[in-house]
This record gives sequence, structure tokens and C-alpha cells, in this order.
Amino acid sequence: MPRLYEQYKNEIIPALMDKFKYKNVMQVPSIDRVVLNIGVGEAVQNPKALDGAVNDLTVISGQKPVITRAKKSIAGFKLRENMAIGCKVTLRSDRMYDFLDRLINICLPRVRDFRGVSPQAFDGRGNYSLGIKEQTIFPEIDYDKIDKIRGLEVAIVTTAKTDEEGRELLKGMGMPFR
Repeated sequence: MPRLYEQYKNEIIPALMDKFKYKNVMQVPSIDRVVLNIGVGEAVQNPKALDGAVNDLTVISGQKPVITRAKKSIAGFKLRENMAIGCKVTLRSDRMYDFLDRLINICLPRVRDFRGVSPQAFDGRGNYSLGIKEQTIFPEIDYDKIDKIRGLEVAIVTTAKTDEEGRELLKGMGMPFR
């Protein structure tokens, strides 16, 4: 079992039960999944640009990403329906906890001028979204082998009902909020 999951079971669940006065352990919010997404806008002109993003996401997540396609045509962007424009990965269970552990303890502190992540990036239902400007903060990415600096979005989906519950869950796991 990942270290972060052990911490969740042994420290975070009792703390959340005390704070929110839950009567049952099953009421305590948990992390359901983590979705990583890279949108590749230049894939419209250069379809090979998507290969670099797929390779980066594979190395970061440890599993093969799914190619995302355009839902409708947009003439202003020269975009056709069903054109490949990005890739995403959904992480669950052990891989999810391993990724979160790396993100919180290794990657976020490597960001230049890092003062913490925004505590306002919750969606109203306890899910948290975070944008990363460059993939080079991940130690698995070899700087010499990347073709272009790309950003990625990280969506942490929780079972929390409110933003406050989600914030406390992530704070307990060590998410460095401002």
C-alpha cells in the first residue's frame, strides 16, 4: 500500500470524523480518482505534436493515455469534428496515491517561486483542479528528451459533499495551500 493511503487511514479519517462529527467511517470523504489532461492546440496543424504529449503523460502517470477528440468543428480554429486535440489519463487506487504523493512532496516544491496552491480552485462539490505550467517539474521527465514545454491539468475528484470537506481532506494529505 502507498504511504499516503496509510496516512489517510490512520491519521486523516479520525481527524475528519472529529472535525465534521461523522457518525460512520463511510461518511468520511476520500479521493475517488485523479485525472491528468494535456490539451495540444498545435495538433490541428501538426498531428505529430500529439505524440510528445502522449509520451510525457505516459512517463508521468505510468499508464497509457487516451487520445481526446474534438466534439464539434470550429472554423475559427481550423478544427474539424473528431480531430485529435489532446490526451488524458485517469488514475485510481495505488497509482493515484503514488502520483499524489509525488505531486505533493516532490513536484510542487520544484515549481519556481512556489508559495502554495490556490485554496479557491474547488468546484463547489469538493473536487480540486490544479494547472501545472510545465511538465519538467516531474523528476521522471528527462529535460533533454522533451520536444516542447507543455502544461497539464490535474483534477482531483473526491467523494466530499462540500468544498470545506474537500479542502480539509487535501490539507490532511499535505497539499500545500497558500
